Amino acid sequence: MGFHFVPLLLTLLLFSTLPTKSSSQTFKCSSPSTCRSLIDYISPNTTTLSHIKTLFSIKNVRSILGANNLPLSTLPNFTIPAKQPIKIPFTCLCINNTGLSNKQPIYTVQKDDGLYHIAAEVFSGLVTYQEIAAVNNVTDVNLIEVGQELWIPLPCSCDDVDGVKVVHYGHVVEAGSSLEFIAQEYGTSRNTLMKLNGIANGSSLLAGQVLDVPLQACNSSVRIDSLDSPFLVPNNTYFFTANNCVKCKCDAANNWTLQCEPSGKKPSSWSACPAMQCEGGLLTIGNTTTSGCNTTTCAYAGFSGDQNIFTALATQSTCPVTTAPGGSPGNFASRIGLSRNYLFICIHMILLLVYLL
Repeated sequence: MGFHFVPLLLTLLLFSTLPTKSSSQTFKCSSPSTCRSLIDYISPNTTTLSHIKTLFSIKNVRSILGANNLPLSTLPNFTIPAKQPIKIPFTCLCINNTGLSNKQPIYTVQKDDGLYHIAAEVFSGLVTYQEIAAVNNVTDVNLIEVGQELWIPLPCSCDDVDGVKVVHYGHVVEAGSSLEFIAQEYGTSRNTLMKLNGIANGSSLLAGQVLDVPLQACNSSVRIDSLDSPFLVPNNTYFFTANNCVKCKCDAANNWTLQCEPSGKKPSSWSACPAMQCEGGLLTIGNTTTSGCNTTTCAYAGFSGDQNIFTALATQSTCPVTTAPGGSPGNFASRIGLSRNYLFICIHMILLLVYLL
C-alpha cells in the first residue's frame, strides 16, 4: 500500500506547484473617475467587426478601427480570423479601488448559456463567471434566464503611472511571451509591469493572462476645461472627438505630438460642426504655416457643451542653436563679430597713443 501511496503523493505535489490562471482579472484603480481603456479580445472562431461591435456594445465600428489603426474604409463585415487579437475600446469606471468597464458591455443570455460559458468562451476569459455573478447580483450561478441582460465587467484602470497619465491596456499574454518582450513592445519596463500587476516572479506569467500594460499617449494642446480632458491617444491609434467633428491620431515617429484634423463626419449630437479656425482665421485645425525655421500649427484644444471647439497655435522651431565655447546658447557668430570689432578698436587706440608719445 505504501508503494502506491508515494507516487500518488508525488503526483499531487507536482500538480500543486503548477501555475494556474488567476481567478480574478481586476486592475487597481485608486481615484474615482472615468477614462478610456483598451483590452484584447481573441475570438475562438472567425468573426467580423460588426459582430465584435455588437458583442461589446460599441456604438460605431470606427471606434474599433481607430483602436487598431485600421483604415476608415474598412467595412463592418471585415473578417477577423480566429485567435487573432483585436483591441476593444471602452470606458473605464474606477470604484472601490477597482477598475471595471462602465456598465458595458451588456450581454443578452441565449438558449443553453451558462455563466461559465459566457465568461470563458463568449468573452474568451477576459472575466470570470464569479465576477459576472457578483456585479449582476446573481445569487445562484446555475440560474440565469434566456433574455436576461448581464453586465460584463472588463478589467481596466485610470490611475497615473509614475506621475504620468497613460492609457491602460488589458493585454492578453500569448504563449511563450515574457515581461521583457511585452515591456519592450509597448514602451514600458519590466519592473513597472510587475508593480502594476502584483507580480512577484516574472517567470509566473501565464498564456491567456490579462496584463495591465500602460501605454504612453501623444502630447496634446487640449485644455483642462474641455469635455474630453485629459485627451489621451496612444501610439498607432486614432480617435474621434468633439461630437465626432475632429479626428486625432498619435504617431510616435512624429515626436509624440497629437495630430488632429476635421473629421468630415456628421456630428453625433450637434446640428453641424462649428468653425475650427485658430486666432486670426488664417489656419484651420490641422493646417500649418512656416516662417523661416519655425512651423506653426493650428492645434485642437478641446470642446464645450455649447457647440464650441477650442483651438490653439502651436509653434515648433527647427532653428539651429549655436553655443559659444563655455557659454550659453546664442548667436555665436555675432559674438565673434563683436569681439573682432572690439579688437580692431583696441589696436587703433594703441597705435594712436604710440604716435602721440
